[in-house]
Amino acid sequence: MTRQKAQKRATRARMAKTGESYTAARRHVVKPKEDLSDVDFPQTDASVRQNTGRSWREWLRILGAWGAKARKHGDIVRYLMEEQGVPGWWAQSITVGYERSRGMRAKYQTLAGFFQVSVSKTFPIGVGKLFRAFVEAPQRNKWLERGTLKVRTTLKDRSVRFDFRDRTSRVVAYFEPKGRSKTTVTVQHERLPDAGAVEDMRAMWKERLGNLGDIFQR
Repeated sequence: MTRQKAQKRATRARMAKTGESYTAARRHVVKPKEDLSDVDFPQTDASVRQNTGRSWREWLRILGAWGAKARKHGDIVRYLMEEQGVPGWWAQSITVGYERSRGMRAKYQTLAGFFQVSVSKTFPIGVGKLFRAFVEAPQRNKWLERGTLKVRTTLKDRSVRFDFRDRTSRVVAYFEPKGRSKTTVTVQHERLPDAGAVEDMRAMWKERLGNLGDIFQR
């Protein structure tokens, strides 16, 4: 029996029981679709359908029927992997999307309860030169206030991890070559206390990366 036929049968059964018109009875049987337009899903609906076989709406329905709202993050991930056959990375993404849609996790909030934000910019230079502009203090001080970052670890031409000046949050810069003379850097600011700090740091990093871009255009 198709879903539509089942809805019609349930509607007629309600009509017989309550004496309502078909339209009135159907209103109780067929619930309007949930508006998901404001949900900050970590992946597009097309992408999640292509990689998992189901849309966001379908996953929300499955997890809701299972009782995911009362479960912990790890339990939801485990259920998706073990019972639904979803690969680990996608199980994490679906879980985050479900938690955001149900108010269990705020936008930009991580598992630990902190917040994070990422800002990217592409520069017309090779990866080595851009990497040095972040790693070497004399070059970094030309576009960023002295003492803002302290290098923790580096992976040559790939990533740099920093302590931030507040001694609480951390910054990671990821480098992606786009050929010999073009590179994209993504600055990810982690362990932020709240959504307000997210917007402050987003604005700051956009401005500072703009400063760096000005230097390379001189």
